[in-house]
Amino acid sequence: MKILVVVKMVPDVVEDLEVAADGRGLDAEYIRMILSERDNHALEQALLLKEEYGGSVTALALEAPDMDEVLFTALAKGADRAVKIVDLPAGLTTHGAAQVVSQTISTAPGLWPADLLLTGVQAIDDLDGQMAPLLSHLLGLPYLGIVTQIQVDPSANKLTVIKEYSGGVRGEFELPLPALLGIQAAEKPPRYVPVAKVRAAMKSQHIESVPAPAAPGPAAAQVLEMAKPQVSQQTEILYGTLEEMVGKVADILAARGLL
Repeated sequence: MKILVVVKMVPDVVEDLEVAADGRGLDAEYIRMILSERDNHALEQALLLKEEYGGSVTALALEAPDMDEVLFTALAKGADRAVKIVDLPAGLTTHGAAQVVSQTISTAPGLWPADLLLTGVQAIDDLDGQMAPLLSHLLGLPYLGIVTQIQVDPSANKLTVIKEYSGGVRGEFELPLPALLGIQAAEKPPRYVPVAKVRAAMKSQHIESVPAPAAPGPAAAQVLEMAKPQVSQQTEILYGTLEEMVGKVADILAARGLL
């Protein structure tokens, strides 16, 4: 079974984030990048499937600060191949990243065809969870997100997948292979790998670099302005019946020109 896992770095929100001078993004100079938590779970799920059904796991990533360490860690955990997309265009949006990744998967040697493509269902900088469905559309693959369990039936060339819903509800679905899944959580916590093993992978294995394809088309939506939240002492608590409080809210919004 050939599994491809798409991973990416995201800002560490534990650190203070600064808005760039143009007001349309974060200042990269002050950002500490970490592996997206859901992508880490996607990698772990891929390794669990490899251990159960055999095959190979390839980690594919967009170039970013500290990405090499993440990819060597993936190799140390048991991934068979690590590929990094380099020479990326500036200001890449989620839509643009999906175009770059899909074109790379389609054209880079040895990446496609694959039986299963996994990625995190969402990320700190993609809370709408658009990356996976965009990839599925561009690659023409069936997609299911918020996945927590996967069973493979190689003889029937299909998957049985558990999807989480709010309120503790779960749904069971069957998908044909190949397919793309957005992982919410792996069936086991992401494994720990010692630093010594990562360093050994750095000496014995390598990361393949492939250039980004042609610049992606325009994004469907663009960020026009970004600003840090402002501390305010203007909190007002409304009292009364539901109808009275709704009327007060409407009056406040109208007074500020918002209605």
